[in-house]
Amino acid sequence: MNVFRKLLIAVAALVAIPGVAAAQACTGPASGVRFFVNVENIRSSNGLVAVTVYADDSSRFLARRGSLYVGRVRARAPSTGVCIHLPSTGVYAIAVYHDEDGNRRINRSGLGMPQEGFGFSNNPRTLFSVPSFRSVRVNIPRTNMVTTVRLRYP
Repeated sequence: MNVFRKLLIAVAALVAIPGVAAAQACTGPASGVRFFVNVENIRSSNGLVAVTVYADDSSRFLARRGSLYVGRVRARAPSTGVCIHLPSTGVYAIAVYHDEDGNRRINRSGLGMPQEGFGFSNNPRTLFSVPSFRSVRVNIPRTNMVTTVRLRYP
C-alpha cells in the first residue's frame, strides 16, 4: 500500500470518529501521543464506553490496578470514537466495555462472566475465557494511530 493511500485511510478513519478532531478531545494525561479507538457494535446510547489501556506487561493485563489508564466517554450507538493520550509510542493492550448503567464497573454474572458489551484490541475470539495477552497486543509506533474494537454482548 503506498503512502498516499495510507494517509487517505487514516484521514477517513479520523473523520469517522465523532468529536476527536482536536487534542483537547482526548482523555488521559496530556502527551504528544494520541491513540484513537473506534468502538463498533454498541447496542444503545445509554451510559459510557470505557477504554482501558495496559502496558506491554502480561502480568498486569486485566489485573486489579494493572492498567495505565481508563478513558470514558458517552456511548453513542452504533459506534463511538475515543481518543486517548498515551505516555509514549510502543506496545499496548486495549480492553473496552460498554458501561450501559454508568456505574463505572463492568457488571458480571454470579459466574464472573461480563453482563455488558466488551471487546479487545485485535478483536480476538473470546468464547469462554479472556483472550491471551499476546492476542491483544497492538503496536503504536507513532501518534494518531487508529484501531477498531468490535463489542460483543452476552
